[in-house]
Amino acid sequence: MSIKDDRRCWQPSEQQVESSQVTEFRQFVNERHALLLGDYHQLYDWSIDAVGLFWDAVWDFCGIIASAKGEIVVDAVDRIEGTHFFPQAKLNFTENLLSKGEDEHEALVFISECGQSRRLTYGELRQQVAALAAFLDEAGVERGDRVAAYMPNMCETIIAMLAVTSMGAVWSSCSPDFGVQGVLDRFSQIRPKVIFVTDAYSYGGKVFDVMEKNGAIISQLSSLELAVMVPFLNADIEPVRTDKPWFFFSEILSKHQTDKIVFVDIAFDDPLYIMFSSGTTGAPKCIVHGAGGTLIQHLKEHRLHVGLRPQQSIYYATTCGWMMWNWLVSSLATGARIILYDGSLFYPEPSRLFDLIDQESISIFGVSAKYIDALRNERLSPCDTHDLSSLRTILSTGSPLVPEAFDYVYQKIKKDVCLSSISGGTDIISCFALGSEVLPVYRGELQCRGLGMAVEAWDEAADSVIACKGELVCVKPFPSMPVAFWRDSDGVKYHQAYFDKYENVWCHGDFIEITERDGVVIYGRSDAVLNPGGVRIGTAEIYRQVEQLSEVTESLVIGQRWRGDVRVVLFVCLARGVELDESLKQKIRHRIRENTTPRHVPKIIISVPDIPKTRSGKIVELAVRDVVHGKEVINSEALSNPEALDYFECLPELNL
Repeated sequence: MSIKDDRRCWQPSEQQVESSQVTEFRQFVNERHALLLGDYHQLYDWSIDAVGLFWDAVWDFCGIIASAKGEIVVDAVDRIEGTHFFPQAKLNFTENLLSKGEDEHEALVFISECGQSRRLTYGELRQQVAALAAFLDEAGVERGDRVAAYMPNMCETIIAMLAVTSMGAVWSSCSPDFGVQGVLDRFSQIRPKVIFVTDAYSYGGKVFDVMEKNGAIISQLSSLELAVMVPFLNADIEPVRTDKPWFFFSEILSKHQTDKIVFVDIAFDDPLYIMFSSGTTGAPKCIVHGAGGTLIQHLKEHRLHVGLRPQQSIYYATTCGWMMWNWLVSSLATGARIILYDGSLFYPEPSRLFDLIDQESISIFGVSAKYIDALRNERLSPCDTHDLSSLRTILSTGSPLVPEAFDYVYQKIKKDVCLSSISGGTDIISCFALGSEVLPVYRGELQCRGLGMAVEAWDEAADSVIACKGELVCVKPFPSMPVAFWRDSDGVKYHQAYFDKYENVWCHGDFIEITERDGVVIYGRSDAVLNPGGVRIGTAEIYRQVEQLSEVTESLVIGQRWRGDVRVVLFVCLARGVELDESLKQKIRHRIRENTTPRHVPKIIISVPDIPKTRSGKIVELAVRDVVHGKEVINSEALSNPEALDYFECLPELNL
């Protein structure tokens, strides 16, 4: 496929393409099946046409360790719901993550905003996982038990997860910035036997003590049998007073020294993680992900899309309450070196992460689209202040990356870098569309659909369309579909979440376009799509225009039901010293009209001091829409700044 376009930002060299892992995989497939697949696009087409053969090849190419693989790769390809991959397989997730790194090679590097640091080799990591697993076994943790964590993004959190999953138990985590009710809304549903907690965390130079929250959470989780304290800022911390036994992480390691890890084999679809939906429109859904599906999907993405290799350094800006933490940790299965950072990404200076890139020779650098927007607003020019010679790929997710952000990256960060915008979600613990080191980068587009992911854009007639906007659907099964929702024995909630709209088709809830060159453009959530006069408009199209204005720092747009139709309402946060007068309103409207369509132009523009967001930084259009329409936001604990919702109540402008 060769389409000339001045939107092209980056092109891999022939040498980069030839030496890539996805090219190596394509040659592996060609030899195995006597094919002549010539490029990524032909490989993609084959991967969704030959579902079983593709995932079988991924298993073997990535060297998945298992006591049994079985002869069946997928038990049905003519349906999605209820399909099982590798139903005869027996494996252990932790064994696969700890098997690729050499003892002396670094596995984890932890750095906090307040100057703490810690480094662990693969050998040291295996020893500490073995010690903690021995303790948990002695404490009565068994296969299928749930273990929870209320922890920062630090080495001990990963050690705990690996120990838990080595035993066939199930892991779930929240970051310590969650409030008590937000944690209870999640963990009370899954009834953990053990919880890992910390004493405090720091953010933006401030220390936040969480001991009181620990006590409230532990006292209200009746299923808990013990708690493990991992001091973050105070090594001499005293345990809170509860009726549950307390143990200190360091004491556990010193008392259970062993080099032997007993890897408990489990089925491919046995639970590994319980993830949670954002919960902004109701109680968080408990999404159960299987061990094998998570492993094989992450290996595919890390190796065949990101191109991650042993001892390359990878970083992703995430907390333990977002799926990107789980995605990042799976990098161990390639023998990579994971860089962990906990704290504000702008403390003490906006250049903090670029210092980290040079300091730790980071090759794969992952952040949110909002972070790149913030850098652009700060007018930072890292290419002038930092070396960045190690940086090969920048990953971006969390929200659509606007075309102007592509310009910023290539003009102000690095010209020779693969900028891969990626999109998927907690629901699939992976991506539907992402990047590739063998494909060009086009301004405003995700490079490709993921291998093995039969993604289409469907219009309102349920027809697959190209170069037109539509619903993101997946029409064939893939292994990282949730195995279940917790406590949904009849599968009704699971079905309603993904299969209620189209029969036997996964409907993800994103509004997208697949371009003529097989790229993907994300226009936002389809449930937040605006519909003035019956015309569907993606919110990202409006954000792109508004947030190019220096007067606006952030925005949120909703559709308000009004006199039998829907009118577009835009909320803006303004730069310091700026007022929303009629002149600025006209400037905003003019920019939107000139660069989109008259349907996109907001009827009402209102200034607000803050925009409500989830704890992973996503703006919550649906919660604001509910407030504007007089509905109660059931679970404001899911927000990082729930007080911001107050600004949207009873606004007189919305009654005019």
